[in-house]
Amino acid sequence: MEFFVISMLNGLSYGLLLFMLSSGLTLIFSMMGVLNFAHASFYMLGAYVGYSIASVTGFWAALVLSPIVVGAMGALFERYCLRRVHKFGHVAELLLTFGLAYVVLELVQLVWGRIALEFEPPEVLNGPLFTLINRTGDGLSMMMGAAPAEMCRSADAAIRIVCSPFPATRGFMMLVALVMLFSVWLLLTRTRIGLVIQAALTHPHMVEALGHNVPRVFMLVFGAGTALAGLAGVIGGSIFLTEPAMAATVGPIIFVVVVVGGMGSLSGAFLASVLIGVIQTFAVAFDYSLATLAGQLGLSLSEGLSNNTYINMTLSQIAPILPFLFLVLMLIFRPRGLLGTREG
Repeated sequence: MEFFVISMLNGLSYGLLLFMLSSGLTLIFSMMGVLNFAHASFYMLGAYVGYSIASVTGFWAALVLSPIVVGAMGALFERYCLRRVHKFGHVAELLLTFGLAYVVLELVQLVWGRIALEFEPPEVLNGPLFTLINRTGDGLSMMMGAAPAEMCRSADAAIRIVCSPFPATRGFMMLVALVMLFSVWLLLTRTRIGLVIQAALTHPHMVEALGHNVPRVFMLVFGAGTALAGLAGVIGGSIFLTEPAMAATVGPIIFVVVVVGGMGSLSGAFLASVLIGVIQTFAVAFDYSLATLAGQLGLSLSEGLSNNTYINMTLSQIAPILPFLFLVLMLIFRPRGLLGTREG
């Protein structure tokens, strides 16, 4: 039971990190119609800028300042680059953001180097948030923080004790993602700024006639979307790894999330992020192959089948392709996504 709970929490935490990333991309697309291929590069910039700030002022200042710096970079890019090619259509915008991704990658390697950096989380987040203790006969119990070593040992061979800690860093990541989701929802649905942003999407000329600067609204939206990527970068870089390949690792996945959830749907992105995070985590955790499953069911395979590479391929080996398989199935059977309103 503790294995299932910890795996579910790990899947949810990974899914919420994906949502932090995909929410900015979804916001930009829903407001501006721009698919930003460099979005994962702003995630990487958030991690590297956060590392530099944290080395001077500490992690908590980096958590606040790095998204602001990355958001300012995104706003400047929209103002002086993306806006100039907007009149040439979506292809020009895609090519521009695609080129930006490579420029950012090379700049990161020039400034910070090609090797991974040690971006450590603060001391308060080191160690487990809680520990699940599964003791034979007593069932499952929970203890906040780390369980003492003597609680995880049993002098009686008949009593089995399993202690499963859940890292505080993952709990913090889940908390930040949920706070961010609530804040974005509140901004878009309960404030005057959110009403102006939504009106600028559907009736830009009317909004401009009322005295609002629509290009500036779009610039701020683009900056806010990249700032969310920067926030995810600070958290993801400190918890996982800060390296030049981190953008390429998560870049394809966030586009899968956006398409599966529904183009421009923030709630769809949240649902798709959680689903993909949980599916991938359990696929890695349940390291079964068809041959193993057949053996547990009491089925005997022929010698040719038992030695077949595909029969012995484990679920964890195919876990990386599961999101893309999900994407293909979604495009075939429901092109508008889980909660989207537009096709493709």
